[in-house]
Amino acid sequence: MVKSYLRYEPAAFFGVIVSVESNITYDSSGKHLLAPALEKLGIWHVRQGVCTKTLSPSLSSRAPSLAVTCVASAPSSLVASGYADGSIRIWDCDKGSCETTLNGHKGAVTALRYNKVGSLLASGSKDNDVILWDVVGETGLFRLRGHRDQITDLVFLDSGKKLVSSSKDKFLRVWDLETQHCMQVISGHHSEIWSIDVDPDERYLVTGSADLELRFYNVKHELMNGESMANETGPETGNDGESATQNKWEVLKPFGEIQRQGKDRVATVRFSKSGNLLACQVAGKTVEIFRVLDEVESKRKAKRRLNRKKEKKSAKMGVEVTDNVEANHGTEEAGNVLVVTVPDVFKLLQTIRASKKICSISFCPVTPKSSLASLALSLNNNLLEFYSIESGSSTKTLAIELQGHRSDVRSVTLSSDNTLLMSTSHNAVKIWNPSTGSCLRTIDSGYGLCGLIVPHNKYAMVGTRDGKIEIIDIGSGTLSEVVEAHGGSIRSIATIPNGNGFVTGSADHDVKFWGYQIKQRPSQDSKCLTISNVRTMKMNDDVLVVAVSPDAKYVAVALLDCTVKILFMDSLKFFLSLYGHKLPVLCMDISSDGDLIVTGSADKNLRIWGLDFGDCHKSIFAHADSVMAVQFVRNTHYMFSVGKDRLVKYWDADKFELLLTLEGHHADVWCLAVSNRGDFFVTGSHDRSIRRWDRTEEPFFIEEEKEKRLEEIFEADIDNTFEDKHIPKEELPEEGAVALAGKRTLETLTATDSIIDALDVAEVELKRIAEHEDEKARGKVAEFQPNMIMLGLSPSDYVLRALSNISTNDLEQTLLALPFSDALKLLSYTKDWTSNPDKVELVCRIVTVLLQIHHSQLISTPSARPVLAALKEIIYPRVKECKDTLGFNLAAMDHLKQLMASRSDALFRDAKSKLLEIRSQQSKRLEARTETKTENKKKKKQKK
Repeated sequence: MVKSYLRYEPAAFFGVIVSVESNITYDSSGKHLLAPALEKLGIWHVRQGVCTKTLSPSLSSRAPSLAVTCVASAPSSLVASGYADGSIRIWDCDKGSCETTLNGHKGAVTALRYNKVGSLLASGSKDNDVILWDVVGETGLFRLRGHRDQITDLVFLDSGKKLVSSSKDKFLRVWDLETQHCMQVISGHHSEIWSIDVDPDERYLVTGSADLELRFYNVKHELMNGESMANETGPETGNDGESATQNKWEVLKPFGEIQRQGKDRVATVRFSKSGNLLACQVAGKTVEIFRVLDEVESKRKAKRRLNRKKEKKSAKMGVEVTDNVEANHGTEEAGNVLVVTVPDVFKLLQTIRASKKICSISFCPVTPKSSLASLALSLNNNLLEFYSIESGSSTKTLAIELQGHRSDVRSVTLSSDNTLLMSTSHNAVKIWNPSTGSCLRTIDSGYGLCGLIVPHNKYAMVGTRDGKIEIIDIGSGTLSEVVEAHGGSIRSIATIPNGNGFVTGSADHDVKFWGYQIKQRPSQDSKCLTISNVRTMKMNDDVLVVAVSPDAKYVAVALLDCTVKILFMDSLKFFLSLYGHKLPVLCMDISSDGDLIVTGSADKNLRIWGLDFGDCHKSIFAHADSVMAVQFVRNTHYMFSVGKDRLVKYWDADKFELLLTLEGHHADVWCLAVSNRGDFFVTGSHDRSIRRWDRTEEPFFIEEEKEKRLEEIFEADIDNTFEDKHIPKEELPEEGAVALAGKRTLETLTATDSIIDALDVAEVELKRIAEHEDEKARGKVAEFQPNMIMLGLSPSDYVLRALSNISTNDLEQTLLALPFSDALKLLSYTKDWTSNPDKVELVCRIVTVLLQIHHSQLISTPSARPVLAALKEIIYPRVKECKDTLGFNLAAMDHLKQLMASRSDALFRDAKSKLLEIRSQQSKRLEARTETKTENKKKKKQKK
């Protein structure tokens, strides 16, 4: 019989609070922060500092896990997350479920932005395209092409009618979404534009780049009569030579610049929800907070600056200043119109300095009572920080840090009963519950390279880079003792099977044997564990790995000279030397029966040796980079290996066959620990994640896995089978271009096949029905036997069922791959489906897409004319019926809304808020008047 094996699948991963590649954002309520953690999206409760929910796509063990690259929250409970493969998922935060998946981009998604209502979603990608999505209809509307490099940010203007996109090509583009064309291209930046944002009132648009200044633009809104309205603060400067026709189409007009404090490039610019603050985060450790002054304050500031310049000029000239004074640097008072510049509106309030490099920022949409705003920061050391911004300074209110390491995980160790997991990093040791992923203890330590948990789970040993062994009390979560063990870094630690001690190997050429001792603490009555050096063995080179055979007969030592020495444990006499690796051995393990020893090296190979004679059974090219860890499953000859190529591989050491390749990690995998029963294993990586992989009850066969790997290679190259790589790319026009939003995927091709199959089955069934009717007419009455494949449906309904199963986002690309003959058959069925009111929208979409694709062939095909004429007669009345129904329902909803409003006190509450707003405006005007009066008095005194 063919041997079967049990499959291992990813079960959980923990240790990542926030990943570096993506941004963070608050949800619409302001209570939760959405922090991407590699392929998952964590929802953190801000006050409690707890991850309440995790949103993760359901991927099989064979599919690579894709990192979240961008996040955006809608005004509702919906959240959009973009991934490295170009897909976008819409999540419902309340339910914790994925509502839909949108496929359109060919590169990683780099920018996402909802409009104010939340009905539209704009996405930008590394493929240089912008796609507009209908969130309600769950479909792509169109693709905007024109940028020559990666899209970095997007923002909606004019109630979602216009879209501004920024790119690494140093240009801003303004797109009219109604006419689907680029209406303005803005140049002037000397380097890549990394971020843009617009204030809530849509007065100013700010751009951040690697330039030393932030650039501001006035946003012009078109009135109903077609005229353009200037910014509320005053007319724009620097447009004297431009014609009126040009001004009409300019949505953004340069307003000015303001110097930044830092020299690093800008990473993010964001206005607060209320619009009173602007945050500029650079690609370093600082965030500059600017205060946005309102119209009255900015005019007052401009007036004060103008008066100061008048005074300076009058003092310099020695002549009294007249009413008509010209001021340099763009500030002038001509015709009683005061022009406000950027420094009058934006004032640097403070600079927030973080401990590490900042990756992303997000303002809380709810303004707290005690401060101006709340700001969340994600740092590149797996940390979330929250700041309360006040007028004078900012204070850190919370830091989420305990649930993960600050740097990569260097070693993982399981306890003997598999209930505890210890992980080491550059400055801390963490004790985890491997089944739940919760962090039980965090102990400050040195740079731990290896570790082991002492039997009975009370103590743990950690070997550090500076040659110390740290003894950790797991119960109390404290560092019990630090022993100066070696003169170089301790690279490996291995327990002695009898449980009386362990062996360490170091870069100082020493292999040391240690024994456990119990000693009395001097100041307390309790006892504690300590260690003592029993034996020391000097080697000829740096020791990289040590391993002890399960029967404690041999000790294996891997040296920097690419060899492995096997020595007798009792006498330390030489037994065997294993040589054959071209580069040093980085890991090794001995099987539980003591027959085999496997070594993994920096030369990317695994070698399986016999421990009886030291002969090499097989050399396997295992990984695309260095093999970092290898371990046998207990009581078997199956083994796991991990490498710098981010892969985990499962092997049969007797047959020398690769059983499984497990993808999941996003960076180099450093370490591995297999449970005693082999029911799960744990891996630690440079991406700071710790992943648990569980053994399932699903059997698999080697030949089937080989076939699946070949299929995956074919599917990964599916785009290239339809597109010639060598055809030169079309040159995009300066004004941009519009294209279909969708993308050809394996799902769309499968859907096309299912439609063709359904059409063929339906055609055969119609012929059978016609033949039966003929026989019935001749008098040959026989009972008609319908086709069982059609599930009791009529041919028309069977084809409709196949179309209804297709995702709305994939419908265009599915129909695009349909041959003309099948498209004609499909059109003939559509007139029957219009009788169903629920399918009118679907029918309209199908007919429109097919007409656009096959227009020239349809008008030249005589057999298509009756079908098109019939559709023309049917579709228009059906669409009108649907519109009338929707209009009636909307009117009824408005009527119900008015009834509910008349029965509540909402009107009075609205009136109260309006009254408070009017009073605040009046107080500001009064302040402005009193200030002008005092200034006039000062002037009169100066004249006297």
